[in-house]
Amino acid sequence: MIHYKKFDNGIRLIVNKMSSLMSVTMGILVHTGACAENDEQDGISHFIEHMAFKGTKKRTSYQISDEMDRIGAQMNAFTGKDLTCYYAKSTTGHAAEAFDILADLFLESTFPEDEMEKEKGVIVEEINMNEDTPDDLCLDLLARAFYGERGYGRNILGPAKNVCSFTKKAVDEYMSEHYVPENVVISMAGNIDEKLAEELAEKYFGKLEKKCGKRKSVQVELQGKSLFKNKKIEQVHVGIAFPSVKRYDGLYDATQVMNTIFGGGVSSRLFQTVREDLGLAYTVYSYVSTYAEAGALSIYAGVNSSKYMQSVDAIYECIKSLKKDKVSEEEFLRGKEQLVSSSIFAQESTSSQMLLFGKEMLYSGKVYDFEKRVGEINAVTLNDVFDAINFNFDESKRACAIVGAVDKPL
Repeated sequence: MIHYKKFDNGIRLIVNKMSSLMSVTMGILVHTGACAENDEQDGISHFIEHMAFKGTKKRTSYQISDEMDRIGAQMNAFTGKDLTCYYAKSTTGHAAEAFDILADLFLESTFPEDEMEKEKGVIVEEINMNEDTPDDLCLDLLARAFYGERGYGRNILGPAKNVCSFTKKAVDEYMSEHYVPENVVISMAGNIDEKLAEELAEKYFGKLEKKCGKRKSVQVELQGKSLFKNKKIEQVHVGIAFPSVKRYDGLYDATQVMNTIFGGGVSSRLFQTVREDLGLAYTVYSYVSTYAEAGALSIYAGVNSSKYMQSVDAIYECIKSLKKDKVSEEEFLRGKEQLVSSSIFAQESTSSQMLLFGKEMLYSGKVYDFEKRVGEINAVTLNDVFDAINFNFDESKRACAIVGAVDKPL
């Protein structure tokens, strides 16, 4: 059963009651992330997410963790390109207590100066870890090659120099612009009474002042660059990106079906060719990332350093084959079935449902409809997939990234 309410101040609450379960996941989603930052703010969305856990007006950092552990609950957060999410999962009987702590750290964090300085060091180490994780580094480099230095091309962590310079004033200014009711959705999924959910949202968020702060559009100018980073490591990590559909585009579902066939699983053409037939990679896959203003079809492979060009050639042969031979009826039906089953599997996870309903409300202002979603996938035709193949793989805006013992870009 789905329950929705918009409060007078603009806060939106969406509840997916799953009565057969014994737990609930509660999330607070903010429509901001790396893409909303300017050069001086680069990395601040992620910094704020970290600092929210470092103490509130009535709880220390330790008390936040200790009180969650005492009720057997879990709490975490993450930052994306256009989304920041704080969430907690608890048993049904402790939902009110868990939400009290979650709302406290979201609304009443004090950002103490000493904790800010310590957390800057923690995040710098996270940046260093990212530098030592070549697949992450490759995909960050690919985003920059595709989108440029700003907007969706920004690294979520930001540069260490920026992180070390953040002040409480900078945090307050950013939050006053983006952490406003119009930009916030509370999403709950699991065994929680709708009345209780509404009471909790009203108790903690109803007092917030109504304030305009709707998310601004992100300026997108695709770069089509080829970048590389030399690192003395065993593998070469390759990323290739093509322009794809935007979020809610008419070809979105057909593109997802096409991607499943092309590189979305172990039966995909990429996996079967590059890994199984040629033995060139341990990991190879493709995925579609969509935003309000743009989308990308990205390919990643971690390959043998002496055969990375052979691997790139094999990837391109898969693309050529897809464009020339299209797809078979069998591949088409298998791709659709995989998408439908993933939607069904998500129905069984409170965390997945919290995010699905929360993101749909945040991005479109609509209630996520599972039956409609499955219907849209089932309505995709083979000709739709052919259209998606023709729409994707635009060579003129292709971007490439490569990380490893290399001295030039692809």
